[in-house]
Amino acid sequence: MKIKYNLLKKEKNSEARLGTIETNYGTYETPMFMPVGTRATVKGLSPEELYNINAGIILANTYHLWLRPGEDLIFKAGGLHKFMNYQGPILTDSGGFQVFSLARKKDISEEGVKFKSHIDGTKLFLTPEKSIEIQNKLDSDIAMSFDECIPYPADYDYVKSSVLRTLRWAKRGKAVFNNSNQSLFGIVQGGEYEDLRKYCAEELVKMDFDGYSVGGTSVGEDKETMYKMVSYSTKYLPENKVRYLMGVGDPIDIIEGVIRGIDIFDCVLPTRIARHANAFTKYGKINLKNAKYKEDFTPLEETCDCYACKNFTKAYIRHLVTLDEMLGSRLLSIHNLRFLVRLTEDLRECIKNDNIFEYKQEFIKNYYGNKDYLQKKTKGQDE
Repeated sequence: MKIKYNLLKKEKNSEARLGTIETNYGTYETPMFMPVGTRATVKGLSPEELYNINAGIILANTYHLWLRPGEDLIFKAGGLHKFMNYQGPILTDSGGFQVFSLARKKDISEEGVKFKSHIDGTKLFLTPEKSIEIQNKLDSDIAMSFDECIPYPADYDYVKSSVLRTLRWAKRGKAVFNNSNQSLFGIVQGGEYEDLRKYCAEELVKMDFDGYSVGGTSVGEDKETMYKMVSYSTKYLPENKVRYLMGVGDPIDIIEGVIRGIDIFDCVLPTRIARHANAFTKYGKINLKNAKYKEDFTPLEETCDCYACKNFTKAYIRHLVTLDEMLGSRLLSIHNLRFLVRLTEDLRECIKNDNIFEYKQEFIKNYYGNKDYLQKKTKGQDE
């Protein structure tokens, strides 16, 4: 079935939305954070551990699965859900972000993109039609249109040309899309230019996609510019369709995205920083390799309800990560993912109670202290 978005309430002081997404695997509340399972696995975690942190939709990566093990093998296995045994909704991205990090400008043509495999240098060619064909075979619940992820900064003429091509690619992909169990999203591009974001959004809406994504953020711009990009996009999207901000997982960026009308988020950040011994906490990120945690027999967070916090101490997790024991990064991954899922659960309550700005101010005071978080640069994430 096609997914269906239901808008339940808007927060009275912002564009924040409380809603539900009806999927093949049940109904899920939004705002929502989606763990990333690039190669058909969320690094180090089992499906049962994902259910336990209250994850809903998870992601898999079209580019990586196309190369290994190949979409035909996954199709033979019965699709991505059966292959990885995940009994919940799955979203596949188009592969565009990975392709454009590997391709040169001159290799991008109207037909598609030529680039070399990051594995063995094999020459590859990906088109909008091929991206959709792969995703149809993967049989995810949500597929993404193939777009050009525009770098930052980029001049107006380049961005305009890129947006027009992205729209043509979206139309071509939609024309060959043929999986009745899948939903297809369009991706709004346009860099930092509001008129281009507006044009891209309005043209995609005319094509009537099942949902819409905001792309081209978290690619090196400062946070204030990123938030403008989001606002320039969401204000032109319909209220009865899902809005997805791609590749964003910094806690404050999730809050700011929700305030601007975003429903769902994804990022590899929580599992990536876990592999480097970092944990999210209410008072900012901490690094468990720090000597001060050697005899700290408290949980990562007293108020966290995750498996790691209910059963282990900072001292024990530090012991694991300093010896490079894999359980250490697994426990930190569980905690970090639960932290972001719990953040979106809190934001749902804020929307119900119309107090999202009070929550944001308190969160920033605790998480950043006296630092100016708006000066931070964002950076694209790929696992």
